[in-house]
Amino acid sequence: MPERNVLIALFDGVQSLDVTGPLEVFAGANQCPAAPIGYRIRTASLDGGPVRTSSGLTLVPDGVLRDEPGPHTLIVPGGEGTLDPDPALVDWLRASAPSAERLVSVCSGALVLAAAGLLDGHRATTHWSLCDRLARDHPDVEVDPEPIFVRDGRLATSAGVTAGIDLALALVEDDLGRDAALTIARHLVVFLRRPGNQSQFSVQIATQTAQRRPLREVQQWISEHPGGDLSVEALAARARLSPRQFARAFRAETGTTPGRYVERVRIEHARRLLEDTVEGVAEISRASGYGTPEAMRRAFVKTLGTAPAEYRRRFRAPGTTVH
Repeated sequence: MPERNVLIALFDGVQSLDVTGPLEVFAGANQCPAAPIGYRIRTASLDGGPVRTSSGLTLVPDGVLRDEPGPHTLIVPGGEGTLDPDPALVDWLRASAPSAERLVSVCSGALVLAAAGLLDGHRATTHWSLCDRLARDHPDVEVDPEPIFVRDGRLATSAGVTAGIDLALALVEDDLGRDAALTIARHLVVFLRRPGNQSQFSVQIATQTAQRRPLREVQQWISEHPGGDLSVEALAARARLSPRQFARAFRAETGTTPGRYVERVRIEHARRLLEDTVEGVAEISRASGYGTPEAMRRAFVKTLGTAPAEYRRRFRAPGTTVH
């Protein structure tokens, strides 16, 4: 069976789960029957010595980075060690990474790739807490803080720990097909359904919680009643404010407009129903406040770049039968 070399770079302060998450995905692929290719997975550090992870766990690499054969897939994990990366690691990446067919970062590993100039002119993401820093320090990188992972040609960057698993599953799906990726996902007890453009946060996490109790209660009401009347007038009445006062106060305290907040809650609710239930698109469109399947389709195409039916086909939980 032909093999593809997967090399994971290790360094002091690496996040252990950024290493083991993708590693387990590729290792699981080697257990898939009738797979057309296999993976030769290696870990390596600058000197071949053990590294201490950010949690205190010690990892013993397979070898020395400079001695490893050119990898097909090179993975740079994140962790505290990326915040002030070893210059020798940056130099090694600058010299060696261009020959890799796939260059991947997990979480803050994107900072190391950027330090080596490997993200210049490309779209990328990283952990939400570091996106501003990545954009500020590396203005030639097009930083997208929203998705859980971004793919731009041979480059692939991901957000936090679990997003590294999602990205690795997507890469395996490219190589071996969806059935193999599903098999691995089931074995790891994760869902193969999160698209790369899924937000790093739920609406509640992505937006600020209002300080004033009436506005907080309105936020909660929106989340619990996505199919209800969520017009500014109706929400303002619930907060006992005029529509103009409500709109101004809501934006000031949450960082977004009422309309945008409602839009994100509704699409998140619809996505969850498409993924987890057997309800039809018409029922889901009504339950999510869109009213008609066509209105929901327009919202999905605008926000996610795909129609609800296609979204469900790709990301539905295994074993569900749609009405």
